[in-house]
Amino acid sequence: MKVNMREPSRMSKVTVDLGARSYDIIIGDDLLAQAGILIKPHLKAMRVAIVTDENVYALHGKDLEAALSAYETHMIIRPAGESQKSFEGLQSVLEALFKAGFDRNDTVVAFGGGVIGDLTGFAASIYKRGCQFIQIPTTLLAQVDSSVGGKTAINNEFGKNLIGAFYQPALVLADTSVLKTLREREVKAGYAEVVKYGLLGDREFFKWLNTNSKDVLALKPKAIAEAVAVSCKTKARIVAADERERGERALLNLGHTFAHALEIEAGYSGDLLHGEAVSAGMEMAFEFSAAQGLCSEADVKNVKSHFKQLGLTSIKDVAPLLKNAQKILSHMDQDKKNEGGALTLILARGIGDAFVQKSAPRDAVFNYLAQLSETVNA
Repeated sequence: MKVNMREPSRMSKVTVDLGARSYDIIIGDDLLAQAGILIKPHLKAMRVAIVTDENVYALHGKDLEAALSAYETHMIIRPAGESQKSFEGLQSVLEALFKAGFDRNDTVVAFGGGVIGDLTGFAASIYKRGCQFIQIPTTLLAQVDSSVGGKTAINNEFGKNLIGAFYQPALVLADTSVLKTLREREVKAGYAEVVKYGLLGDREFFKWLNTNSKDVLALKPKAIAEAVAVSCKTKARIVAADERERGERALLNLGHTFAHALEIEAGYSGDLLHGEAVSAGMEMAFEFSAAQGLCSEADVKNVKSHFKQLGLTSIKDVAPLLKNAQKILSHMDQDKKNEGGALTLILARGIGDAFVQKSAPRDAVFNYLAQLSETVNA
């Protein structure tokens, strides 16, 4: 097999330690051009299916095809957008694999953002009871969050990511150079997942971001490589300790219970990106924590100030989605973390000190949402 043997520059590696299911996250510039050599040790056969969307294919598809020219590749191109995480989208990917005659020794590559990664991973988990897949994430959000940890899923009318499986990739290639083609809005949405790691358990990382956030958002090589690496290391450690989200892993959902409710209310239309919902959701989580006497108002102010300086999505920005407190609470009732009909929230005692609150006080949550609705829509 003839492949490009040139070593990628500025490459680092993070290992997700899961015993027999362990895998590496390779982070660096120009990894896409090196994909052929980097995935070679992980392949059982020469056939590779690449699942991507129209936007990613237009920007990077030919480059990946060239990098994988030594293999027999089959491209599956889907429309862009959250709506692809559906039964229809799943069926389309599975049918394409069947029609191409793929078997369990072949490999499926998720080449795109979080939507493509979630959809492809879930398809791989159920295709002929499971075939290998590799993640090549092309957005900041996917590189620091959704491509790592094995959560795969589609959405349905009841909520986000409610139908899925834990299914780990064989490899993650995070090429930071492809982030340069992202819109500013998408970079900021991904940054919300970066700062999440500081807020949930690493106050020093939050302090580093206070100093270096503008360089991260500008995608300066040293700053973005550091931000991606620290984020991946944090997630890898948490996933290794709690792969199936029975405890500590739930911390990675800081702000997400509120965020998913906002996304449902927005109808997955693309008007609200996942990272934008997470940004507003983390503000809500800190506000509610302060209202419960768990963290200081100073920490809430610090979080909001950081977000405002960078132009991240705030609670005020999602005000139209907060008009009906009962609807938002009903959406939150469908969250996967809930147990026995009781709400589970990720709250904070302060920056860098998040915790899992089981049986969160429902009346207090409703009162907070109702007050918030009156305030932001006054």
